[in-house]
Amino acid sequence: MSDIPSEPPPQDRAEAKPAAEPQSSAGTPPSGAVPTVKPQPHSPPQPRPQPQSQPQQARAVAGAGVPGGRPAYPWAPPVPPSEPWLNRLRPAAPASVTAPTLWAVLATALLSALLLGEGLGVNLMIVAAPAILAAAFAARAAGRRLRPWTLVWAIGGLALLAVPALRDAGWPTFLAIVTALGVTALALHGGRSWPSVLLAPVGLFDSLGSGTAWLWHGVRDRADGSRGRWGPAVRTVAVAVVLLVVFGALFAGADAAFADLLGALIPDISLEQAPWRLSLFLLGLFGAIAVARTAAAPLRWDRMAVRPGKARARLEWALPLIVLNLLFAAFNAVQLAVLFGGYDKVLRETDLTYSEYARQGFWQLLMATLLTLVVIGLALRWAPRSDARDHTLVRAVLGTLCLLTLVVVASALRRMDLYVDAYGLTRLRISVAAMEMWLGLVVLLIMAAGIFGARLLPRAVAVSAAAGMLLFGLASPDAIVAEQNVERFSSSGKIDVPYLAGLSADAVPALDRLPEPQRSCALLDIEERLGENDGSWYATSWSEARARSILAERGIDRTPAECGRPSREDEYDPYADGAWYGDSYGSP
Repeated sequence: MSDIPSEPPPQDRAEAKPAAEPQSSAGTPPSGAVPTVKPQPHSPPQPRPQPQSQPQQARAVAGAGVPGGRPAYPWAPPVPPSEPWLNRLRPAAPASVTAPTLWAVLATALLSALLLGEGLGVNLMIVAAPAILAAAFAARAAGRRLRPWTLVWAIGGLALLAVPALRDAGWPTFLAIVTALGVTALALHGGRSWPSVLLAPVGLFDSLGSGTAWLWHGVRDRADGSRGRWGPAVRTVAVAVVLLVVFGALFAGADAAFADLLGALIPDISLEQAPWRLSLFLLGLFGAIAVARTAAAPLRWDRMAVRPGKARARLEWALPLIVLNLLFAAFNAVQLAVLFGGYDKVLRETDLTYSEYARQGFWQLLMATLLTLVVIGLALRWAPRSDARDHTLVRAVLGTLCLLTLVVVASALRRMDLYVDAYGLTRLRISVAAMEMWLGLVVLLIMAAGIFGARLLPRAVAVSAAAGMLLFGLASPDAIVAEQNVERFSSSGKIDVPYLAGLSADAVPALDRLPEPQRSCALLDIEERLGENDGSWYATSWSEARARSILAERGIDRTPAECGRPSREDEYDPYADGAWYGDSYGSP
């Protein structure tokens, strides 16, 4: 849209009046009277201006009085210079770093070096505590206030860090940590738009370079202003450390129980671990710097304007979606016929086995669900929106597509259920099934946004993703996999012990219910891994402690030679290649 007004301002219209226009003053002679001509003083003749062509006049008017020679109309306001889009996102420079922020950053780095070298457990929450304090001190110094959504994201990030403290499996732990990082970025940046939700983690990485310079300037300024106080502080810390080391060594030599207590509480640091500890120190240092700098001056992603696409004609927009709805309806009708008519008829007509039909369609249906969400997003971008009838059309067409997509989600989950009945449950299968259920939840949120408004939709999707990841980690997928396979073994006598032996300590309570020799062979590798990773209390999860207790109580009755082949995850589907490992363990 142009900023040029449709007509000039009043003062310009007054200036544009011709000079010979009659005036309505008291000295104006009446109409028809001969005016008295006063003699004018003699003035030299003025040169007549040369006539200009129309293009020359246009250029002269457009360029008059405009900085930089950019074209503008004389009555238009001056055009400000264009600002790069990244500068619009950046706030003003933050205030100088405060002393509490500096100490919190240093504490995060030291705890990272001391606690994170032996594994992940409750130590992640311990390291996160000073980093949160650094962000709080920096935000308070910058004048930022705690808002309800900030508190929601902060609590969610801490809750996600409880997954490694409770569970032993590495893959849910990794997903929980990544999700906690994204939720933390949302807490630091704020915002409610899609750019704010999707690009918030980018702001943490953007703060690494500027945050390092910000912290360095703060340290230098404080060092210059408090040179006289550094000496006593350093001497006090040095004396305290010497006293703790000397008397701690004496007491440890005097009592073995006290020595064991110190060994459990104090991290084991050797020269061989120095490079690794230094890396963890730097990771904690720069991570805390990025968090504090972002809390002091976050990028304003809400200032990134996302313009809607050009609205299309109703027929051009709606016809492809109506055709897609008809295709979805036809597919769902077939699925309902299979559900009510039974699988035997379908298998006879398609010449497929039960397991082949179960494995055939899940991945295609998962991809169809993902593509449907993309189609809905693009359709909303180009949807007609001129009047109420357009809004009704959009809701009707996209609402029907969402309902049909939910049926596709249910069909995909039913296929996965058949797949698991035929081949058993694995980590990959439970992961993609959980993802399919979350996509169905996203479809429901889109339908709710169509009814109640889409203002909260970005935040709702982010909350559903974080809550789903938290529930997935706390539910212990390795334990669910082991539980399902143990039940399948009790009903069918089929089990893949090498695959189950590759699970984490989360699966020990379920595998402990297997009969011998399957029990010992499934737990043998897990016991060996637990013996190798006998970490400190802060690097041990609750599942590991429980598994060690179970194995110490009942023990293992088989040797590796008696249990046969090692675990290989790619050999889990024994029916696919004709291999069957149950014979090695005495099962049919």
